[in-house]
Amino acid sequence: MTDSSLKIKASKHSYAVIVDPGSRKKAYQYIQENVKNKPTSYLIITDDKVASLFLDDVVKSFPVGTKVESVIVPHGEKAKSFNQFENVLTAALEYNLDRKSMIIALGGGVVGDLAGFVAATYMRGIPFVQMPTTLLAHDSSVGGKVGINHEIGKNLIGAFHPPSLVLYDPECLLTLPEHEWRSGFAEVIKHGFIADHLFLDWINDNITSFQDLDMNLLTEMLLRSIKIKADIVEQDEKEAGIRAYLNFGHTLGHAIEAELGYGEITHGEAVVIGMVFALALSEKKFNIKLPTEKYIIMLKRLGYNITIPNHVSNENLIRKMKMDKKSFNHSIHFVLLKEFGKPSLVEVSEKVLEQELIGEGK
Repeated sequence: MTDSSLKIKASKHSYAVIVDPGSRKKAYQYIQENVKNKPTSYLIITDDKVASLFLDDVVKSFPVGTKVESVIVPHGEKAKSFNQFENVLTAALEYNLDRKSMIIALGGGVVGDLAGFVAATYMRGIPFVQMPTTLLAHDSSVGGKVGINHEIGKNLIGAFHPPSLVLYDPECLLTLPEHEWRSGFAEVIKHGFIADHLFLDWINDNITSFQDLDMNLLTEMLLRSIKIKADIVEQDEKEAGIRAYLNFGHTLGHAIEAELGYGEITHGEAVVIGMVFALALSEKKFNIKLPTEKYIIMLKRLGYNITIPNHVSNENLIRKMKMDKKSFNHSIHFVLLKEFGKPSLVEVSEKVLEQELIGEGK
């Protein structure tokens, strides 16, 4: 392992997370070096936008004669559907993938979730590699949570299926539009809030815009953020305890996404609204004052809207939050902070939520 890599222990196996500029052009080499059982064939799952940018680079990394197929799905949350799930499984069967074949998820979090769920269910589970191409996917590619959406809620159909390797080429991020940077950066900030306030300060000091980010700085940021998630996932792989803390900002964020319609707001932009709401709720719940001011300024500087859209009804948001995976017995649970780096999963009554939403101007 090098300074640009991490090792993550999962219940089924350990796997490497490698962050290396240009690594998409050496995908086959990295798979051979880091995956114990050599695959008989490969199926690359990607979307129509990523395919035009990076699919050829990945395919050309394989020796002539290697069986490498690809299937291209539509970009965006619509790819995480039962229909696309079935289409990709059908392609895998038509390409005669066997139990020793490997799926490669080349794309953002949507592709990673879909491809990982296909890998988890095809012939009761085959190995897969995550090759994230977005900043947001630095979070979702690690930890083994895979799945698809249901019209009732996000990520309600899925499994735990850890990858055999995460190969992250930060050069891919240079093609992202700014709203995708904001989407992914939300998860970086989240890791600072729940686990490492020094990392949060490092972000505030070093990331002033999403333009012209130094590759070394970007690589360090990715590794530090992934390390925080990896430490939590290793302690609680199946989300029986502290892994739920990674959902800071997501209870309301997912509700906003579902209510607006998937794709109307990016995941990270919705999560930022959820985090700001959760910070205010934390202060009320624990009767504390958190030092949030400079981070709110940072979020605004980076172009985030931190308030709930006016046309979304409180009643609908609360109903969506009751569908959240952290909720049980028809009660809503939020990840709140007693202080930066000390999260807690707390039941919050509908009455308190209504008051807070009204206080937001909702």
